[in-house]
Amino acid sequence: MKEHAAQRPRILIVDDNAGLVDNLAEILEEAGYAVQGAASCAAALPLAREGFDVALVDLRLPDGDGTALAPRLKDLSPDGEVVLLTGFATLESAVAAVRAGACAYLVKPCATRELLVTVEQAMRQVRLHAEKRELARKAQMAEKLAAVGTMTAGLSHEIRNPLNAAVLQLSVLERRLQRLPAEAQGALLEPLTLVKDEIRRLDHILEDFLQFARPREFVPRPVAVGSVVARVLDLLEGEAERRRLTVVRAVDPEGALPPVAGDEERLRQVLVNLTLNALEATPDGGTIRVACFGEPPAPERPGEPGRVGISIEDSGPGIGAGLRDRIFEPFFTTKAKGSGLGLSIVHAIVAQHGGTISIEDGDGGGARFVLRLPRAR
Repeated sequence: MKEHAAQRPRILIVDDNAGLVDNLAEILEEAGYAVQGAASCAAALPLAREGFDVALVDLRLPDGDGTALAPRLKDLSPDGEVVLLTGFATLESAVAAVRAGACAYLVKPCATRELLVTVEQAMRQVRLHAEKRELARKAQMAEKLAAVGTMTAGLSHEIRNPLNAAVLQLSVLERRLQRLPAEAQGALLEPLTLVKDEIRRLDHILEDFLQFARPREFVPRPVAVGSVVARVLDLLEGEAERRRLTVVRAVDPEGALPPVAGDEERLRQVLVNLTLNALEATPDGGTIRVACFGEPPAPERPGEPGRVGISIEDSGPGIGAGLRDRIFEPFFTTKAKGSGLGLSIVHAIVAQHGGTISIEDGDGGGARFVLRLPRAR
């Protein structure tokens, strides 16, 4: 299973000394980095467009100067850091490195320890950029959540009451129409059904607002994940058949997996939402794959008794990298209709359970959503 979050940090080495590049690449790859090399400015730019975390750039290149190349690399990969390589350590070279936007510079040939320490220092800056971006995203989301909370009271009163009145009057009208001769009912009941469907959709959007702004108290209990997943798939089986889709299950409803600590109703809501999204994203004749799996305790989560994972994968067009950072934001949607709160609610419920949700590339080119939930103690 592909793990975007587990990708190795990417190092770009720009130097025309092939032997040096090979030596640096060997050291860095053994330390867990993914390395690409370029012998010139022209060769480095296309690689930089693919993204990098740290670029090691020689000051003197066949077709340009490293201090001129460094800002261009930063423009192509703004969150990356540049370390300049030089054969001579002078005050002028240090000043040039700073002016070029480099976070450090190394004197060639450099010792292994010095290389690894410098690259790790640059990686700390990269992680800091990512943390700042995540904090900004959370701040933006908090502002939207505050807006939702402010709107909720008004929405519940100003919209729910007229909707209830409209539904009541439509029911009265429907009963009166049903007293007419059968041949006259069809043309009159058809637009009535359409209006009722639209009112039902508005009611669902309102429910999304209310649930998102005022979540219920969370009381975790042991939940058998395999059983919940199986019931959700049974519920949506008719919808999959209507769309001529194949649903492949790797789910054991008999309790082979340990239970998770959660709220069964809310987890069912998460699975229904994600599975329906997968069905809608998959063209006729496509495939949906749903699997459950166990994971041992992770070193970074001491004391946690491991996790249970659920993956929902479709064979649709997938989700572009530019959308993945926003897909869980409140009110963000790529659909023509909808509140833009469905995946936000999913994310909030998963976080409430102490779990995580991630988006990966599916094996068939579509999207794969992966939930990981703590096991019940």
